[in-house]
Amino acid sequence: MTAKKIALAVLLSGSGTTLQNIIDHIEAGKLEAEVRVVIASKKKASGLQRAEKHGIPNYMAERKAYDLETFNRKINEILLRYDPGLILLAGFLSLFMPHPKFQGAVMNIHPALIPSFCGKGYYGAKVHHSVLESGVRFSGCTVHFVDDQYDHGPIILQATVPVLDDDTPDSLAERVHHEENRLYPEAIRLFAEGRLKVEGRRVRILP
Repeated sequence: MTAKKIALAVLLSGSGTTLQNIIDHIEAGKLEAEVRVVIASKKKASGLQRAEKHGIPNYMAERKAYDLETFNRKINEILLRYDPGLILLAGFLSLFMPHPKFQGAVMNIHPALIPSFCGKGYYGAKVHHSVLESGVRFSGCTVHFVDDQYDHGPIILQATVPVLDDDTPDSLAERVHHEENRLYPEAIRLFAEGRLKVEGRRVRILP
């Protein structure tokens, strides 16, 4: 199979480094995709500036201005206008409840090996600090489909990194982020090729 060009929507809350990685892969010809729209949940999310720089339509739906149901309704109204084939959560810090049209077409990437160090409140440096405090010898990242809980849907891909004796949250984050940059585009490619089959809690990667 060859990857088909897929229309993406990206939801973010912060700096947009994951968005930039996707854009870089597309511009380098490594990913057959188009970022059709970017939506941020915070006014100060600099990921919006990255979208603007690349001519991508972008919107801000401020999470704290709405209850969760209204917040998600506003996001879905925007998404329905742009009709993406796949929605990517990229450092999106709110629970996303997709419109039925998008069920099975929403991914997230988490900077740890789910089901460890995940769930509500586990994001950014908090994850890596918890990993170091726990004494585990390996961490990593996980790409998974989104369901109705934080960091919980069926796992698509995972990558591991060693936890070193002299690691800090920043040094561990840098090593994990390197794997995130590789793993998320790969998951998008597999989805675009129709090679991901969800069977209960498992995702089969078809040949």
